[in-house]
Amino acid sequence: MKQMYRFTAVIFSLTIFLPSAGAQESIFSSQQSSSVRQELINSLKIDKQLDFCGEAVPLHEAEIKERLERELLFALDNNDAIILWLKRANRYFPHIEKVLKENSMPDDLKYIAIAESALKPHATSNKGAVGYWQFIESTGSKYGMEINSDIDERRNFFTSTQKAITYLKELYTLFGSWTLAAAAYNMGEEGLRTDILVQKVNNYYQLYLPQETQRYIFRILTVKMIMSNPGKYGFFLSKEDLYQQIPFDSVEISASQPVPIHIVAQAAKTYFKIIKDLNPHIKNYYIPAGRWQIMIPKGSAGGFHERYESLLQQWLTEKKERIYIVKQGDNLSNISAHFNVPVKAIMIWNGINNGKKVSPGDKLIIFSKSFKLENINSKNGTPEKPIMTMPSSGANQ
Repeated sequence: MKQMYRFTAVIFSLTIFLPSAGAQESIFSSQQSSSVRQELINSLKIDKQLDFCGEAVPLHEAEIKERLERELLFALDNNDAIILWLKRANRYFPHIEKVLKENSMPDDLKYIAIAESALKPHATSNKGAVGYWQFIESTGSKYGMEINSDIDERRNFFTSTQKAITYLKELYTLFGSWTLAAAAYNMGEEGLRTDILVQKVNNYYQLYLPQETQRYIFRILTVKMIMSNPGKYGFFLSKEDLYQQIPFDSVEISASQPVPIHIVAQAAKTYFKIIKDLNPHIKNYYIPAGRWQIMIPKGSAGGFHERYESLLQQWLTEKKERIYIVKQGDNLSNISAHFNVPVKAIMIWNGINNGKKVSPGDKLIIFSKSFKLENINSKNGTPEKPIMTMPSSGANQ
């Protein structure tokens, strides 16, 4: 009986002092979390001099070190974004590096493109900056970029890169420092000049600037640190993991009127989406009148112009046969219902913006299967009437 008691006591003691399965899991999880936190702390340690474009970062100053660590921790909290930086850089950096080298400019300037847009063509800021290098409209126009309702060359990687390099070179000439040039790129040269004059300080790290600009250089430095040594921060990507450069041919087209992108796509033996992806600066469904360099899939330039001219002529002929003259009582809603095509399609075919009304006498292009038969009947003497297939829902749409 005593032996039974002792055995029970031992079991009871183990029950008290051995953690449950859930507790063991909690301890393990806590240890893991502690390890992750320690790795994060270790990642903040910088064992050599840090610079931007050869200009030393004064990390011996506690405030500067704190500002850098803040941006580094902020970036490392968004691992998904960093993985995409590393993948996209393989596609875009070779060209940026080439242009920088041709202009005898520091290689570090390439990191600005990641700090600005994460190398996304359609990146847009709340201040209206657009594209890979985040030009605002006034600066983009100043440097000769086409920016209107049809074209936005801030989204053109090659054009915007060249303009950004030109702008940064001019800023360096103005301020005599790449760090200050980058700060001016962010806040504008007049704003930076003003702060330098008023504060009587000509050093970025000692200037009191708008919060975004005070963080800006440290964001760029963070990008440089991570991308220069991704393994230190836990990112191990193989060559196969990286996004490859997209091969393309460049062709020039000239048109006296807007040309549908699908014509270019067919001439290039591809489809609409590919042309849009290769040419993100084309904003809509048409390439505007004028002379343009268009990127098409690699290997499709041979015979492109012959196919393009043939397809364009076919489209122009068909377009003349598909003209509907707006009658009294018509609006876009009942016209679309009559010809069984979406209102949006009619707006695209005719370059109609939201809110624009159609008026009697206006000519609309309607690419509808039922249009040709109705057009023939009209020419044979069938009287033309306003389309009244559905009641109007208010103003002409």
